[in-house]
Amino acid sequence: MAKQEAIFAGGCFWCTEAVFNDIAGVTSVESGYIGGAKPDPTYREVCSGTTGHAEAIKIGFDDAVVSYADLLDIFFATHDPTQLNRQGNDIGTQYRSAIFPLDDQQRAEAEAGIKRAAEGRAEPVVTTIEGPAPWYMAEDYHQQYWADEGRSNPYCVATIPPKLQKLRTSFANKLKD
Repeated sequence: MAKQEAIFAGGCFWCTEAVFNDIAGVTSVESGYIGGAKPDPTYREVCSGTTGHAEAIKIGFDDAVVSYADLLDIFFATHDPTQLNRQGNDIGTQYRSAIFPLDDQQRAEAEAGIKRAAEGRAEPVVTTIEGPAPWYMAEDYHQQYWADEGRSNPYCVATIPPKLQKLRTSFANKLKD
């Protein structure tokens, strides 16, 4: 197993976590904060929009099963990369679409992924490439949120199932058995 990591911000981390947990080769998904100025921010601080952090996920994956490029394509297909500093009703820089590459190869692949995502879209892709930046794990109650309490949260029930349906339709060959 060739363990790798990827960090993506695509709006609410509860939504992106739910998507990537279903991908074959993904070994872990952790919700957290990245890209801001304040060390070790809290959820309340990040939600205030004053720290500069994005809600993000750190994905552990086996690149012999799923490539970084595949993860990028799934990322772009399961959120709206044309919305600046928002995803749906979530508005603010903490919900921006951003990629945080961990090395030069990921940075080059992120640039190529943005170009692929822009093909055939009427609106420009506004996803940024940021970092390097420190990663801060979110509070425990945010981890595996959809699997635990998210199914009783009306926001999640309205937002996550359509993303999962798009994933199952567009990336059926990338799903866990």
